[in-house]
Amino acid sequence: MTSVGRCVGVARRIGAVRCLAILLLLVVSGSAFAMDKVRVATYLASSELPFYIALERGYFREAGIEVEAVPFATTQLILQAIVTGDVDAVAILNALEMLNVDVLRPDTAVLISLNGQNSKYQIEQFVARPDFPGTTLKDLKGARLFSAPGPANMGVARRVLAANGLKAGKDYTLQELPMGVHLNAIKGRNFDAGYTLEPIASLMVQQGAAKRLEVGVIATYLLGDRNALAISAGGGLASKFVRERPGVAARYAAAWARAIHDANTDPTVRSLLVKYMNVPASIAATVPLVHFMMVRDLTPEDLANLQRFCDFGVEIGVVKRHIDVRTALKAY
Repeated sequence: MTSVGRCVGVARRIGAVRCLAILLLLVVSGSAFAMDKVRVATYLASSELPFYIALERGYFREAGIEVEAVPFATTQLILQAIVTGDVDAVAILNALEMLNVDVLRPDTAVLISLNGQNSKYQIEQFVARPDFPGTTLKDLKGARLFSAPGPANMGVARRVLAANGLKAGKDYTLQELPMGVHLNAIKGRNFDAGYTLEPIASLMVQQGAAKRLEVGVIATYLLGDRNALAISAGGGLASKFVRERPGVAARYAAAWARAIHDANTDPTVRSLLVKYMNVPASIAATVPLVHFMMVRDLTPEDLANLQRFCDFGVEIGVVKRHIDVRTALKAY
């Protein structure tokens, strides 16, 4: 029986006025609880594009979710917000730092999607001032360098430089900087070069503030194959959110999966780089993107590459002990 039919029956017994009151109560309570709020940590990198796709195209809304973007300047602050319960999800986070949190505080967070990157699917790279007298990473000897923030990014930068014969503290200086200041840091000539991420790297090149030295360095120097799909970051959920609101978490993941499909297949989503990441429209069509994957779609090779990256994290001390990466993944 429909709500209207039931109301007619009720009206015959208790009167039209009381029935109307019940209907109004149903309408008010229904609208009040229609949308579930989810707080999502964001970070200035092109890899968080799926979040804005799901937001703009109404995928979250269709899933009955109202998202609140909570911007952070560093990955450490994101991790702290996950631990304290100030966010329910993260649009992008370095996998090593996420894995280390689960080592130190088991069952803190899970990754539901992962990003593959290499010389084709570009995100991380070294850039230098246009007038810097060098064209390779080996030429950075004696240079003043900056790095994308977080111990994982710093560790990757040092390892890549070591693979090119440069010793930390002897052959170069390296300073951690928030992503939002990378452009001005190199424009102001306070640094000679740096390890940065997209879309900041493309902004630097487009404005003539920097030149690219090498892209896809994780695949090349950590996996030993520039064409290998290095998996070093992804989107995730706080474990507490998954436990306490499993239905909402599942709907969030479904919306996320739709957005990932669009990010991989629909070039028009690049317009969101202009709207949300201050990327000039003139270069939005050419800013490199990673390859986005839901955990459910990972191949055995993908899992092996993620495990290799995690083991590297243990080696450099970013991940405190060995962990089977599968324990930190959740497939939807």
